[in-house]
Amino acid sequence: MNLIAIAGTDPLPGPDTPVFGPQVLTEGYVGPVIRYGDDIWPLSPMNSNPSADAHAIHWSGFPAGLREEFRLIAWTMINGSLSASFVRERATAWRNRTSAPTIYQTVWLWRRMATWMHEQGLDTLRSCGSTTLEKYASWLLETGATRSRVHKVLITLTRLWAFDALGPHPLGVGRPLWDVHGVDDYLPPATTAQTGENLTEELSPETMGPLLIWAIRLVDDFAEDILAADAERRRLRSATLANVGTPDTLTALRSYIDRRLAADQPLPTHVHAGRRCLNTHYVAGTTGASLDQVHRRLGTPSWKQAVARRPGPCPLSIRITGAVDGQPWRAAIDFNETLDLMQHLTAACFIVIAYLTGMRPGEVLGLRSGCCPDPVPDESGRLPQHKVYGHVYKTARDDGGNHVSAGVVREAPWVAIAPVVHAVRVLERLVPSGALLFDHRAHYLGKGTVQNGDGSLRISTIRGRIEEFIVWANAEASALGRAHEVIPPDPHGSIGTERFRRTLAWHIARRPGGLVALAIQYGHLRTTISAGYASRSRDGIHKLLNVETARATIDTITDLQDDLDNGIGVSGPAARRAINAAATAPQFQGTIVTARTARKILNNPALAVYDNPNTLLMCVYNRDRALCHRDTDNDSPSLDRCVSACANIARSDHHADQLRERATALDTRASRLPCPIGDRLRGNAAKCREIADDHDRTRIVLPETAP
Repeated sequence: MNLIAIAGTDPLPGPDTPVFGPQVLTEGYVGPVIRYGDDIWPLSPMNSNPSADAHAIHWSGFPAGLREEFRLIAWTMINGSLSASFVRERATAWRNRTSAPTIYQTVWLWRRMATWMHEQGLDTLRSCGSTTLEKYASWLLETGATRSRVHKVLITLTRLWAFDALGPHPLGVGRPLWDVHGVDDYLPPATTAQTGENLTEELSPETMGPLLIWAIRLVDDFAEDILAADAERRRLRSATLANVGTPDTLTALRSYIDRRLAADQPLPTHVHAGRRCLNTHYVAGTTGASLDQVHRRLGTPSWKQAVARRPGPCPLSIRITGAVDGQPWRAAIDFNETLDLMQHLTAACFIVIAYLTGMRPGEVLGLRSGCCPDPVPDESGRLPQHKVYGHVYKTARDDGGNHVSAGVVREAPWVAIAPVVHAVRVLERLVPSGALLFDHRAHYLGKGTVQNGDGSLRISTIRGRIEEFIVWANAEASALGRAHEVIPPDPHGSIGTERFRRTLAWHIARRPGGLVALAIQYGHLRTTISAGYASRSRDGIHKLLNVETARATIDTITDLQDDLDNGIGVSGPAARRAINAAATAPQFQGTIVTARTARKILNNPALAVYDNPNTLLMCVYNRDRALCHRDTDNDSPSLDRCVSACANIARSDHHADQLRERATALDTRASRLPCPIGDRLRGNAAKCREIADDHDRTRIVLPETAP
């Protein structure tokens, strides 16, 4: 086994030896020095990912007899480097240096093995030969662990052997037999289950539509009010702390309260320690009195009784500019709700950026102020689209193939449509120039768990804020009488942060002409969707788009074949091509669509069948016959630009039925509108019925299903 030793270290580490050698410390790290003898080893000194969880190794969880042996091997893994030849002989996931997330997961799984060894009476790794490792793998299989789970454990045990041999004091951990013969004999049978992004369920349109509406609404329409309210809240808080009590301020305080009591008006209150009480900071900031003066007056019986009888809001003196359907969304913003609104605004910005760009969550949280500069006009004076410049973290590698925790700059920036630009501009107002847009110090706001050190909000924090945002948005929808904008629960569970990217791909592949119908109706995305999202090959998300487009293609031809078998007819110039494509559907039953299989499906011109629910037709795409691409070189249809005379059109009986339903709906609308508009709608209804009737006359059915 060709391994290289750690350079520049003593033969054995002592209690005061730094855990992290200079070669693994992140650039510019100035935190505390973690010592070998410390009970807790935070891994942040070797992880520059701004959104990374604050993982740490806790040695107290290891059995005492095995603790120091595992500690030494872990120290070797942190600082050591496997040889290039050793890495080449193994799976592509192996690297010369081990990343912080992998170290954390590895040591955590080692602790499970250490506990098992202790229960077996084995209190030293010197007795951990190949047979012991094999027994542990067999025990895992007996517990019913999944193939994926067992596979991860086997890899960590291979690391245990490798880094024991690499260390300054090898204990003789045996080489796992699966490293010699392969892992398949030690794993449960392979299944067809998918992993990674392909396993992530997209958000339903019924959930994603109103969620996006409320997110955009906060960013575009309510942000100015929320930011102004927060500034006023901070001004009042600062004034409260600076106020000095004088006879004049006491007079102002008495006048403020007495005037309200005399007019039987509510008093400004908030909930503190579970009970309703006077909001002393609001009162002091409003009147100029000191907190001490407010507290002293609060002790009088008349004030206490008044607070109990007439608890009221704490409206801030800012002008409300945001509106919904032309009406102000608030009469006033309350002092007590500003922190919640700021957190909802943060969540809304994340939703808008994550969904409308297709970035991974970590990439969104790694964006910095200045990442979306205003474009410079070209020679013709035309302004190009905004672009967002960020970092890639998940797939960032150095020249040696090792993971770069600080990420690498994306070669191609993300295209940013207007709502994304607005979200970035809102966040830039909250952080210093060049700082992380989601810097945890700027977005903490005194609520939730305090984070230490630098970095962005954690993904777990954003996940929680999105759920809180949904609760708030639904309450607002009810209060404003907008039941159609209530965000329903998603059938597959919580929203999370990973599902936006998958949902974007799903909508591009299956909802031509728009991302989410409700969002288009809201009016923000009407003119930019086709330009920004129509192409399957869009940088940064193309693999996921290919997978989702291939899935949509398989679903379309499978459904069509089922319809044909049940006597459904097909019409149109491309009807026979559609029938031929549907005949291939059985070969795809049970197929797991990976990036590789997606490429094969999409590169097969005979399978290019796309359902277009907006125009009630199917596109059986042939580039040479496509009227949507007369002057372009696109290799996929623009389903938002279907032309009725195109030779690629096909329709089924279902489309004909839907055309008649649309005609009826148009006639109903026409009966309620003035003649010019009504006549136009009735004309469109007649055209829909004409197309449906033509389908009935020309439809083709399979011979064995013909009446």
